[in-house]
Amino acid sequence: MSADSPPVPPEQVIGRLASHQQQRIELGLTRITDLLERLAHPERRLPPVIHIAGTNGKGSTLAFLRAMLEAAGLRVHCYTSPYLVHINECIRLGRVGGGVLVSDDDLNAALQRVEQANHSAAATVFELKTAAAFDLFARHPADILLLEVGLGGRLDSTNVIDRPLASVLTPISMDHTDLLGDTLSAIAAEKAAIIKPGVPVITAVQAPDSLRVIEAQARKLRAPIFAAHEHWHVDVEHGRLVYQDDAGLMDLTPPRLFGRHQFDNAALAIATLRAVDFAITQDQFEAGIVNAEWPARMQRLTSGPLLGLGPRDCEIWIDGGHNVEGGRVAAAALGDLEERVSRPLVLIAGMMANKDARGFIANFADLTRHLIVVPIPGTENALPVAQLSAIARELPMRVDTAPGIEEALRAIAKLAYEVPPRILITGSLYLAGHVLALNGTPPTWHSAPVTARSGFVALPTQKRDYLPSSSVSPAPAGMPETGHQRTRLRARSSGLTINDTCVDNRGIGCSR
Repeated sequence: MSADSPPVPPEQVIGRLASHQQQRIELGLTRITDLLERLAHPERRLPPVIHIAGTNGKGSTLAFLRAMLEAAGLRVHCYTSPYLVHINECIRLGRVGGGVLVSDDDLNAALQRVEQANHSAAATVFELKTAAAFDLFARHPADILLLEVGLGGRLDSTNVIDRPLASVLTPISMDHTDLLGDTLSAIAAEKAAIIKPGVPVITAVQAPDSLRVIEAQARKLRAPIFAAHEHWHVDVEHGRLVYQDDAGLMDLTPPRLFGRHQFDNAALAIATLRAVDFAITQDQFEAGIVNAEWPARMQRLTSGPLLGLGPRDCEIWIDGGHNVEGGRVAAAALGDLEERVSRPLVLIAGMMANKDARGFIANFADLTRHLIVVPIPGTENALPVAQLSAIARELPMRVDTAPGIEEALRAIAKLAYEVPPRILITGSLYLAGHVLALNGTPPTWHSAPVTARSGFVALPTQKRDYLPSSSVSPAPAGMPETGHQRTRLRARSSGLTINDTCVDNRGIGCSR
């Protein structure tokens, strides 16, 4: 590329890399292990890692963790998936005063290093992206890395960190049954496989079947467990978040992220940081709760051209929920909104083909009588509009179709409403990303204001037995003495294999 050539978007680079790979999904650790070895093991040169798995709430919990840690003055790397509009959203580099999404130039350079190291060997897009993320995180000093599992846990490409600081499990429910198993216990076993010997496990409220699996894995590996309702508690009192554990009680402001489930996610973040003895004050916890943001999760559009297409003074919300439990919490949030300000609800939905569409839509049957089904542009594994419409017509609601979001909003604008309606666009993170792009409001993930009163707050105030001194290397020159965690990579045999012709590059199996 010449100096005068326009920069190549990272999505184009990763698309080119994907075009050389087999168009199927193979979960396993052999390929990522080999690739990281050829990259000189960047996963061994990372800052301390908090590893997060679960079905729902991983991203929101990570957002609260990031905001709390940044409020305490720490530099926080983040790895999340899938992205909504731009692949840069997946990789956030920690900075003093707040992190930034990786630049196109830095991401392209990392992808080029990964491509050269891979030597055209078989690899999935997620493996290539994860390797690039580890390469970037190893090159940029930070105090901590928040690492979100892509899918499952046991055979996920992120599960190459032998000694994380903590293993966090958000609520586990039925999803990705074609990959993870068709029972809750089987799915929980896949996700609980991120637990490492002696490393603290912090878990949200779980169904009994899931909790039994988590507790058994923790006992087996002698990992201390901090479980919701047993070791820590969260309540909502007079609209405020009240958190309590053995160290005491905190009466905190409610989260800015909307929905009762966000109180639980914020509390899980607090429990995690207290379980590993972070020196974070109540003011810093509260700053994190207030400033955390996570796009496309009960997000209200407050600007952009889409607002002008719907009925005057309507509300437009987007939520990327795509499984039954995700639909339940979104419906509960809408119920809370209805109690505050009553408006008729209209649903606009599109879903992927491997989801429980009826179970998801059924959550909203008591809240709305009108659903408009739309396609999800740019995805080959979307549930056809006619099929989703037929499923929805089994429920007591009017079902219409539209060729796109704009047409759906215009159709709603033509209806007669005494009160401007509340519109929820939901069913897929891919659809949510399309809406944000169409509206010209892609995620920016502004850094939360830093409220720490003095410089950096040290990482854990005590060296715990799960992070031996031999596993910590000296910090680079000029970096606060928080340490970089050294980890050992264990090669594991490749596991589950499925055929899937979907080639969308944003997530595994095009299933979000």
